[in-house]
Amino acid sequence: MARAPLICVVDDDESILESVPCLLQSFGFDVEAFPSAEAFLDSNLVAGSDCLLLDVCMPGTSGPTLQATLCAAGLDIPTVFMTARVEEALRHRVFRQGAIDLLPKPFSEEALLSAIHRAIRSRERREATRV
Repeated sequence: MARAPLICVVDDDESILESVPCLLQSFGFDVEAFPSAEAFLDSNLVAGSDCLLLDVCMPGTSGPTLQATLCAAGLDIPTVFMTARVEEALRHRVFRQGAIDLLPKPFSEEALLSAIHRAIRSRERREATRV
């Protein structure tokens, strides 16, 4: 049996860290939550992540900076960003860096699941081309 996709949620908002993992687990995903980019980078789950759900603005390392750091290290993990403030310059930046989606907070369950499923399909397509 194939393992469930691992979604890593990185956000400094405690309510997101509590609610989003519960929601995603109810849909069969494995989920780990981290209160900062640094906590995620210090974990042993970086290379095994199938999708990142990242807050844009966090103390310390921002979501876009974390994504750029991972890409520079050769870890191209499909990323869905979340933000309380959607600005056009930010939208262009994260999509140029390869983001799957940018969800404005608050977002609907449907929007979140749609973005996660696109990220997982993106990961599967990339892995299929490597074989």
